[in-house]
Amino acid sequence: MSGNTKILILGAGYGGVHVAKKLAKKYKKNDSIQITLVDKNPFHTLMTELHEVAGGRVHPESVQIELSKIFSRTKVNVVTDYIEKVDTDNKTVTTSYGKYEYDYLVVGTGSEPAFFGVPGIKEHGFTLWSFEDAMRIRKHIQTMFSLAAKERNEAKRKEMLTFVVAGSGFTGIEMAGELLEWKSKLAKEHNVDEKEVKLLVVEAMSTILNMLDRQQAAKAEAYMSEHGMEILKDSPIVEVTKGGIKLKSGEEIPTQTLIWTCGIQANQESSEYGLEKGRAGRLLSNEYMQAIGKKDVFVVGDITYYEEEPGKGTPQIVEAALQTGDTIISNIAASIENKEMSKFKSNYHGFMVSIGGRYCVANLSGMKLSGFFAMLMKHLVNLHYLWGVNGINACYHYLIHEFFSMEDKRSIMRGHLSSKGNRLWLIPLRLFMGIIWLLEGLKKFVGEGTWSDKGFKALFDGPASDSWIKAGNIKMPFEWVQTAANSGASEAASAGAAATPTPILSHMPSFYSSIMKFMIPTPEVAVWFQRMVVCIEVGVGLALLAGLFTFLASAASAFMVVNFVLSAMAGWDIMWYFFGAIALMGGAGRTFGLDYWVIPWISKSLGNWWLGKRIPVYSQGVSTSHLKSNKADLNR
Repeated sequence: MSGNTKILILGAGYGGVHVAKKLAKKYKKNDSIQITLVDKNPFHTLMTELHEVAGGRVHPESVQIELSKIFSRTKVNVVTDYIEKVDTDNKTVTTSYGKYEYDYLVVGTGSEPAFFGVPGIKEHGFTLWSFEDAMRIRKHIQTMFSLAAKERNEAKRKEMLTFVVAGSGFTGIEMAGELLEWKSKLAKEHNVDEKEVKLLVVEAMSTILNMLDRQQAAKAEAYMSEHGMEILKDSPIVEVTKGGIKLKSGEEIPTQTLIWTCGIQANQESSEYGLEKGRAGRLLSNEYMQAIGKKDVFVVGDITYYEEEPGKGTPQIVEAALQTGDTIISNIAASIENKEMSKFKSNYHGFMVSIGGRYCVANLSGMKLSGFFAMLMKHLVNLHYLWGVNGINACYHYLIHEFFSMEDKRSIMRGHLSSKGNRLWLIPLRLFMGIIWLLEGLKKFVGEGTWSDKGFKALFDGPASDSWIKAGNIKMPFEWVQTAANSGASEAASAGAAATPTPILSHMPSFYSSIMKFMIPTPEVAVWFQRMVVCIEVGVGLALLAGLFTFLASAASAFMVVNFVLSAMAGWDIMWYFFGAIALMGGAGRTFGLDYWVIPWISKSLGNWWLGKRIPVYSQGVSTSHLKSNKADLNR
């Protein structure tokens, strides 16, 4: 293919972001490959975590990753705009403010809730399929508790405090689990009797969590029932009104809160793309993930419908989005390079369903897990995905939101990791340890025996004969560097030294001895190693005194202790350094220390360099190389 190759990706969901990231990496040095990603939002939404926002467990920003951060150091041109027309015949896409040509189009515009013709859902129900949906539910539930706290009419109050989740799939059960945990806090905050709060899951089928095996589903059901969730099976909803829902059985449940999670269908905008549709309006694709009849159009994620087995379409899960994305990446590359395309072959590893922040059931590659270990695996899977999206930055913020800033003990670690303490009480320890490390370094600089005899006056004389930095003066108790030439000098120099405590270890462990032999093979290297130890001790001391890079200085302090112990050079008295260092790693320099100013400045500077400086969406220019015309609809 001659000239520039234009790859246009519609939708910044799991599949779209994955395809854009991988293609950008593959063609990083190929200037002829141009990649554009279009989405109506300037952020990637973690759809599988929306229930945590809706249920008041995490801060709203925790489920959003700005696209500008994800693609700041890549060749992907991010466009925040609304798609108005997809013309696959002329290979153009028109947005509200631009027009784009493409050689390859990847459609990943996702799905939306399906209502199955049930009257009243759109008008009176809530869906959970976007960030806006999650925020709407969150605000509504808080409002219901606030109003109920002042409502004298018992029937009206009951209606306000009855919360119904329709559907028992991933989304429904995870949303119900959040309500189970949140209700206690809301009741306490608004002075509502928690016994009046009623939570229900309403399912049309006779079983729940049908993507799991029956044993795991039963565990989930038992957990919810034990914690006060009422589960109504074989109970299709036939009508929704402002004040309640009506079941097929004729039963009516008064409620002002129905969260509908019963099904999804293809984004309705995709019906205008002129592509063949399958079940639930999803776009039909072949085994190469190409849209039927369009070899230059690929379909990724929830909107894809491909039957690996008769009657069994691709599941609408994150793993399917990523795997269909991998096939598309491979086949676009194959087409560009005139190679043979590869067929899609799924390899799903299982399912996980969390019920609040403290309980989870999972079926992973044949392993059946529940409780703590299932939830731990869920977090690890999320971290693995986030690492691929935005590296350490995304993982760091995930850990902050899910563990270190978690309120109300709503995580598997309860409140143990999120408890807060004033750093003020660490200042005396920080200063004390800083002085001790500084003195240790100065002692080694002039020589321990000389320091014992002269004290601070020895500093004016410089390094003495027993100094750690003098050439040929070996202080390390490593047999392979203790030669006849320097051992006599060492013995003479240490004659006046203070008595040393009995080492914790009588000799070095064999593995550590091997490491040291590799790192310090000769007496000359041993002296340089000693000099480095002196510099580190002095540096750690000064850093702790100034409160500068306290975390790194404390980590170095703990590391030094471990080295001294393994070298059979330290007694039990040194261990307090180790545990003191661990305590200081909790931000001890942020209170009356230079870290108060330096760390935020470094964080901001590195963030701007590595992740890109934030600019308003309306100020983000669109690369004219992607436009059909250089005239600007963009400025209208």
